[in-house]
Amino acid sequence: MHGDVLGTGIGSGPGAWEATVGPDHLDDPGKGLLRRDYGLVELSFSDADGPMSCFGIRIQVHRLIHGPCVPSPLIHEYGEFAPRARFEELRSAVLSLGGTIEPDDLSGDVHRYRVPESGVRIFVIDDPDPYGHGDHDADDPEIHQAGDVWALSVSPNWWGRS
Repeated sequence: MHGDVLGTGIGSGPGAWEATVGPDHLDDPGKGLLRRDYGLVELSFSDADGPMSCFGIRIQVHRLIHGPCVPSPLIHEYGEFAPRARFEELRSAVLSLGGTIEPDDLSGDVHRYRVPESGVRIFVIDDPDPYGHGDHDADDPEIHQAGDVWALSVSPNWWGRS
């Protein structure tokens, strides 16, 4: 709803993120860019406009099903995380907080929704067997299912779009 993680968001530098989310991360640097991976939380930084600052936040919800990937500050704040998040539960939570969810792109195997109040995009699995192999077990709790949230993403280039 806020487009941040524990109060740290777009425009914050790597040091601010480390102070918020912790020191346990993997950095993947590039020329003027940095991708920082905390497991559940993935950040993109750039120095294009001055000091290195965050221009993208992605919550990789799909990683929860594979085991521990939640930074300890998030566990401390919110408790243990379930191995999956269902879109309908997320929708209910957003609506209960006074937000709205609008369809953004419903084509393809993963549908995209947006929360206009925060600029957050929600990616939801629509077809867990996109290649039609027919070996997907819809009752297996160990694999992704239709209606699971794949990821949440916020980037300032999406803010204000209608």
